[in-house]
Amino acid sequence: MRIGVFVCHCGRNIAGVVDIDEVVSYASSLDNVVIAKDDRYLCSSSGQQEVANAIKEYNLDAVVIAACSPRMHEQLFRKTIEEAGINPYMLEVANIREQCSWVHTAGEATQKAKALVRMAVAKAKHLKPLEKIQIEITPKVLVIGGGVAGIQASLDLAEQGFEVYLVEKQPSIGGHMAMLDKTFPTMDCSICILGPKMVEAWRHERIHVFTYSEVEEVSGYVGNFKVKIRKKARFVTDACTGCGVCATLCPVEVPNEFEMGLANRKAIYIPFPQAVPLQYTIDAEHCLGCGMCSDVCSASAIDFFQQDKIVEIDVGTIIVATGYELYDVKKLSEYGYGRFKDVITSLEFERLVNAAGPTGGKIIRLSDGKEPKRIAFIQCVGSRSERAKKYCSGICCMYTLKHTMQIKEKNPETEVYVFYMDIRAVGKGYEEFYWKARDSGVNFVRGRPARIYEEDGKLRVVAEDTLLGKPLEYEFDMVVLAPAIIPAENDKLRQMLAIPADKDGFLMEAHAKLRPVEAPISGIFIAGCAHSPKDIPSTVAQASAAASRAAALMAKRKLEIDPITAYVIPELCFGCNLCKEVCDFNAIDMAWGKAYVKPNCTGCGACAAACPTNAMQIGCFTDVQILAQVSEAFDFDDEKPRVLAFLCNWCSYAGADAAGLARLKYPVNVKAIRVMCSARVDPVFVIKAFLSGADGVIVAGCHLGDCHYMTGNYKAKRRMEKLQALMEQFGVRKERLLLTWISASEGEKFAKVVTDFVEKLKSLPDIDDEIRNLVRMSQEVENEVSLKERNSL
Repeated sequence: MRIGVFVCHCGRNIAGVVDIDEVVSYASSLDNVVIAKDDRYLCSSSGQQEVANAIKEYNLDAVVIAACSPRMHEQLFRKTIEEAGINPYMLEVANIREQCSWVHTAGEATQKAKALVRMAVAKAKHLKPLEKIQIEITPKVLVIGGGVAGIQASLDLAEQGFEVYLVEKQPSIGGHMAMLDKTFPTMDCSICILGPKMVEAWRHERIHVFTYSEVEEVSGYVGNFKVKIRKKARFVTDACTGCGVCATLCPVEVPNEFEMGLANRKAIYIPFPQAVPLQYTIDAEHCLGCGMCSDVCSASAIDFFQQDKIVEIDVGTIIVATGYELYDVKKLSEYGYGRFKDVITSLEFERLVNAAGPTGGKIIRLSDGKEPKRIAFIQCVGSRSERAKKYCSGICCMYTLKHTMQIKEKNPETEVYVFYMDIRAVGKGYEEFYWKARDSGVNFVRGRPARIYEEDGKLRVVAEDTLLGKPLEYEFDMVVLAPAIIPAENDKLRQMLAIPADKDGFLMEAHAKLRPVEAPISGIFIAGCAHSPKDIPSTVAQASAAASRAAALMAKRKLEIDPITAYVIPELCFGCNLCKEVCDFNAIDMAWGKAYVKPNCTGCGACAAACPTNAMQIGCFTDVQILAQVSEAFDFDDEKPRVLAFLCNWCSYAGADAAGLARLKYPVNVKAIRVMCSARVDPVFVIKAFLSGADGVIVAGCHLGDCHYMTGNYKAKRRMEKLQALMEQFGVRKERLLLTWISASEGEKFAKVVTDFVEKLKSLPDIDDEIRNLVRMSQEVENEVSLKERNSL
């Protein structure tokens, strides 16, 4: 095996901390390394050309890139070496930036970089060429969410010739945009913009709209997803003409959700006059069953015996555009929402000011129906707060400016105050919009109000004006709160699709800069406020971007699947069935007494860790390759305590990268081995780590319930807890094995977990006395554990 090692400076990102010359010199001394070179930017075209030239000049069999995280440019370097004549999977990346130069100081970072290169070379010696698998792609797409993002994505895809299934859980498409009166900064009529798009989507021959429906089940893989949609019973058939006679005569009234409870609707209803489809729905929870609607329906569209229907579809890609909700401001009791009738939210104000709203566009106090003369707007209610959400919701400043201008347009004499922390007007025409509001006579007070109380029918706002540096108290007739934007409740769907969420619940993208609309799961894309708070133009742009990425994938008709999946060594397999039993994806079957792997394998590695004969392996993550890394992780003169961490690719490894991005320091004596899923970690790897010099081992995966491979982390949990019990039984402290869950966004948690673990290990006696027990344990496990017990590990 002829290996080339290429070390990147990454400008000063790596070279500013790591002694590149020392790392290159060290790499040159390693077995099988025939060339070691450095380059200022390996990811540049000249850097890639240098790698390609070296491959040809030195007749290399494998390449090690020591640079940034493999999550950043692994695919780029695979393409580079493939074009130079090497199988693209004869590549290993040593992460000497995010997990080295960015988290350690000079000197110690150099030593760790050398160790990471040594581990990468050890693995590269055992790499095998892999061939991609080709599969047919179903040229159809599922769009989940019928707001403006879902509608835009559906139209874009349909216009490109793809069949689209648009699923919306409400009785009409339109989402929150349908509730708005005007849009900033142009002050266009919202429904006038959205309405035609709603109708176009409904009428498009290639778009199948499922309203009052939810995604029930998703299985399969990129190019071949199988989806079950629950079409909920409306108790009104498609024969409905939308005439509304039924609603006129219905005796039941309940609060209207579309009007934010400011008006009532009937038990048989349409959400709003421009609803698409214009088809009534019976609210079964509140319907009396009097039959009056059926009696007056000339189209005979009422069907009280209608039942939910399951529709099964096949699609190649999925776009998630599930939108947002508002933070529950009742949690912030100092603002009095829910106690004082004239303290309302911005969306409630939106319905008040709307000509089609409950007051016909007249701004009135809910307490007495009178026109307010003094109105206060309070920003960041639930946003930018240690007590609620720390992030900025992005759109609140702008829609509040819109509201102030609407008030001034309708009632110029009304006094308007805006209590703000900072005005954030980032967007085309937004700064000008702010000045227009200011010039119209709106008063701006910099400071977050401490509390609101009611006195003599007036609302009194206590706040500090931070520009004046003194507390003030104001009297108002109405107060409008701008709540934080939070992701719509979609935990069930998110787990179904195995998409991770950030700490605030928004869906995580594969890469914030390079793949901002792609989910980590291949074939799934994200658009709109499901991803993060954003305004309408940004939402539409992201929806079109998601549609474009989905279209690009489906246009291929055939897709090459990454071969980092399971494969069987037939001569070692004796058909025990354990691999099939542990697979969550039905990707393994048996034939002629041997296991075989189907194309929908996701490569989690749970089967390989369960296999008692090592017959099941994972491409690029075989037992031999991982154990080679383990063996080379430590020099015996390394600082103690030494820690080896097995990190899952999607979450905990990304979390370690996030710690690097945030420049969070943690002990240098922690070295990581990337696996696709924590379920890939065989207890043998842990035992080998201890025998190779580790004082402690960390196994880290996605949070329970959030695994990209369904129940992979639960399998890891069972195995490692069993192993801890076994360690204790043989006189090895179970505290030396840490099982933890870290998401892709939890860089701070990663740094704290490993730092605390190192400190914990320092308090334990030296591991040397426990090594003999480990050897005895490993021998007895090898000789005596039955297949069933092996699986339970």
